[in-house]
Amino acid sequence: MSITAIETSTGATTVEAPAATSADAARPSFLPLILDVAVPVGSYYLLKNGFGMSTMAALGWSSVVPAVRTVWGVVKERKANALAGLILFVNVVGLALSLVAGDPRLMLAKDSGVSSAIGIGILVSVKLGRPMMTAGMKPFLIKGDAAKNAAWDRLVAGSPRFRKAERTFSLVWGVVLLGECVARVVGAYTLPVDTMVWLGTVVMIGSIAVAILVGGRLAVGPMEKMLENEVAGTIQSKS
Repeated sequence: MSITAIETSTGATTVEAPAATSADAARPSFLPLILDVAVPVGSYYLLKNGFGMSTMAALGWSSVVPAVRTVWGVVKERKANALAGLILFVNVVGLALSLVAGDPRLMLAKDSGVSSAIGIGILVSVKLGRPMMTAGMKPFLIKGDAAKNAAWDRLVAGSPRFRKAERTFSLVWGVVLLGECVARVVGAYTLPVDTMVWLGTVVMIGSIAVAILVGGRLAVGPMEKMLENEVAGTIQSKS
């Protein structure tokens, strides 16, 4: 988000409103990610593993926030909320798959449906030119700094290399999540059920680690340097 100073001039005197703190500037950027992803996903695991709810009940209750966010976006803001809509879709798919019971391997394989749905959603967002993972990456690069935020806007508008790196970050996450889905499905039908129960979690954690490392090397690092150079260039041009 951009941070603008409010200036009022009276003769030769210019009064500038106090700048927002880094925490205040960063908070609005994190809020959509928290509401659209962290709350529904976290509430699902809390309700299922912490409170002992059935998979269907946990999915149903954890769908409330993304459902409200999706409807609110369409009715009030006249636009679809991509992240909330994606999580809602994943939950609906999970509810449908939860109706299938009796095959332990199928129940293990269906857990990978979350990764595949999110991965496909991320890849589609890249294709549409609105990379979904930017919502989680940008606050870490901007750090509530007004100069970096302005530099981000300039680079997005005028730097093909910067936009490519932004798309690459989401592309890495989409591909990794789809890869995780394939690995868990193959494991569910080729390995002993008892092994796959714990190995599925290991695969998930490992996939997230790979996405962070590869995405950081291919996208986050280069984008951070471009932002720093853009800020430094702006400061030099003003001096």
